[in-house]
Amino acid sequence: MILISHRGNLNGIQKENENNPKYILQAIQKNFQVEVDVRFEKNNFYLGHDFAQFKIDKDFLMDTKIWCHAKTPEALIALKDIGAHYFWHQEDDYTITSKGYFWTYPNKKLLPNSICVLPEQANYENFDCIGICSDFIENYKND
Repeated sequence: MILISHRGNLNGIQKENENNPKYILQAIQKNFQVEVDVRFEKNNFYLGHDFAQFKIDKDFLMDTKIWCHAKTPEALIALKDIGAHYFWHQEDDYTITSKGYFWTYPNKKLLPNSICVLPEQANYENFDCIGICSDFIENYKND
């Protein structure tokens, strides 16, 4: 099972820390993968959900444990150009990541290659999927 921290969160939402590179690295050091929100402005990458908060270099985004959620069309193109693992979605039931995973919106049917996104917002009886992305990802570590 692939365990993905949502924006670096491990045991609940911490808005003030989300997408902060130091916070993300803490999750990676605990052997989680991490979904991050990526923006591309003035030829630079930034992390941030609603706006560009943290300037980041492309090498950070190329880490195999990073899943890049493109937040702007410019970020989508730039992530493709560097070969990062990326995807774009808003409220789609499913989107396909650049590595072929089905990023699955909460409460939608899980498919064999699905990443179950934010199961805390859904009612799943079991996780028949390949991975989970959660703000409470440590809860799934021993399951």
